[in-house]
Amino acid sequence: MELLPGVTVRNVAAGPYEGLTKNELPAQLCTFARAVLRAEAIHEPGWYDVIHSHYWLSGQVGLLARDRWAVPLVHTMHTMAKVKNASLAEDDVPEPPARLLGEEQVVEAADRLLANTDDEARELIELYGAQPAKVEVVNPGVDLELFSPGSQAAARREVGLPEDAVVLAFVGRIQPLKAPDLLIRAAARMLDRDPGLRSRLVVAIIGGPSGNGIEHPESHAELARALGIDDVTRFVKPMERARLVAWYRAASVVCVPSYSESFGLVALEAQACGTPVVAAAVGGLSTAVLDGRTGYLVRGHGVDDFADALARIATDPAVRESMGRAAVAHARDFGWELTARKTLAAYRTAARTMIAAEVAG
Repeated sequence: MELLPGVTVRNVAAGPYEGLTKNELPAQLCTFARAVLRAEAIHEPGWYDVIHSHYWLSGQVGLLARDRWAVPLVHTMHTMAKVKNASLAEDDVPEPPARLLGEEQVVEAADRLLANTDDEARELIELYGAQPAKVEVVNPGVDLELFSPGSQAAARREVGLPEDAVVLAFVGRIQPLKAPDLLIRAAARMLDRDPGLRSRLVVAIIGGPSGNGIEHPESHAELARALGIDDVTRFVKPMERARLVAWYRAASVVCVPSYSESFGLVALEAQACGTPVVAAAVGGLSTAVLDGRTGYLVRGHGVDDFADALARIATDPAVRESMGRAAVAHARDFGWELTARKTLAAYRTAARTMIAAEVAG
């Protein structure tokens, strides 16, 4: 299917359409690789100039295609097992050894590695032994035409929230790594301190189960009931981006309490919509959020610390308005246009490097 002139998406059948858990995906790599190579076979040799793989599973298939098509492989990790395993949530499980090995193979063989942040570039070099010359930092981008400021009152009417509500929002996969439970616990702590807030408080958990979270999809609803805040907590299913914009604009503050985050696009999307963010000071979130200016970065995952930061923004209109303006300005530095230019430059560098190596060989 053609998304735009010159931009074609080819869907390939690889394994069952549903029912696979995350840890069962590697078993489908051979099927996926065969389908990818078959799709390419309809073209003359040399049709593609570069391969860009995302995540280690696609990287494994990218390595095979790279050698078959004789074109450079550019790879983006998105998340790294060694980093995730070093900061697991209490009820999470470590990434398996097979993934660590697969990631090491991709890092070693890729012609170019695109890191989301300077911290991720350092981790690739220090934890995976990546050659520094192959690593380049390209910050992910946000669609600034879609994610943009708008009327909070109108947004709240659209999603069915009272205009005077205090709205704490989480957006993302429902799994231990993303820590939506921390927002629920922090909201309960805020009500313990200020019971009068209950009549206005809305805690919105937006997303669906993923990874280890798929095994216990009801645990967060049970937690809200146990803490006595199920009456102010809403669980909202994943939605298309255009509707998500309304939720970002409707929120008083967006919480990103992840234990590990390669970049944190949710934080940038929220800020682009004019909503401050409270985030864990991990990974790329330290780049995505300007501490004290567009929101707060919280060190550690203490419930009281998150409750403090959320309350400072959500219950103070002046702080929220000031941070909201700064958030919009900060997000402008992360538009897709800049990301696209840097990515294209990385493709050209990878192609030149491969040609130079062939000539030298």
